[in-house]
Amino acid sequence: MPAARRQERWGKVRRWLRIGAVVAGLAAVPAAFADTIDVGGVKRSYTAQLPAKKPAPLVIVLHGKTQRGADMMARTAWPQVAKRDGFAVVFPDGLNNAWADARTEAGRAGRDPPAGTDDVAFIAKIVEKLMADGTADPKRVYVTGVSNGGAMTMTLICARADLFAAGASVIMNLTEEAAAACHPSRPLPMLFMNGTADPLIPYDGGRGSSYFAADGFWSTTRTLAFWRKLNGCEADDAAATNLPDGNPADQSTVTRITSRCPKGHDVQLYRINDGGHRMPGLSPDARFPKMAASLLGPQNGDIDGAETIWAFFSQFP
Repeated sequence: MPAARRQERWGKVRRWLRIGAVVAGLAAVPAAFADTIDVGGVKRSYTAQLPAKKPAPLVIVLHGKTQRGADMMARTAWPQVAKRDGFAVVFPDGLNNAWADARTEAGRAGRDPPAGTDDVAFIAKIVEKLMADGTADPKRVYVTGVSNGGAMTMTLICARADLFAAGASVIMNLTEEAAAACHPSRPLPMLFMNGTADPLIPYDGGRGSSYFAADGFWSTTRTLAFWRKLNGCEADDAAATNLPDGNPADQSTVTRITSRCPKGHDVQLYRINDGGHRMPGLSPDARFPKMAASLLGPQNGDIDGAETIWAFFSQFP
């Protein structure tokens, strides 16, 4: 057999060996499991997917109102990204399918958690438990959420910045009340991902166009300015970069807006131009995509929310 032919065949064998090693590594990762934790006498539930190698980075992923942690597992790429890159990911469940974020007077729609619910304590207990058993690296704990989960993400960063290395809020803006209650113990990197055609959380603030929308939201520009000020950044955009329109059929595009901030205090916005109240992704974020499109607007498919957020988080230990 000619030497070139042997080299080509051996190259194919090596590629298959590498693929086999990757598959074996993925198979060694434990499956997701459900667990509970007591918070003030209330049994709270969550689902965790943990890597074989510990301690590992930990990402807390918070669902939107009316959802459960299982929805974020099934409708986002977080489980796949976590398995591939070897980090722990936890999907907590809010009581009444909602989170008790810092908004109490305005900016809410739909059913809330029971009075007295302490979701800051709930998430903190999960993090502390996974740090105590050696699963989570205390220097690499992150939190993200969509909609009501995005508001809860900001509430957690404001109240327990000591626990986290960075945060990411998707399709959510601040309210006057939430901003007044925000006093983080230290600046943390923050990423935002908001759609300009969101009918529930209006990009320009106020009340959304949807029948189900609440009132009292700041604009995304004002929300971004608030976090820039907290983090010691300059007030103006550093750069706005239009990302490739890889999926023209999604009716939206993406612009990444960066800030001039001290090292490790980054504030970024992924503006989803003509995007709705949706998590960007390469697969549908809803069980009934056509109905979701009519009620919530278009879902962007140029970027994947989980991939983009994890790329941001992984910069900050």
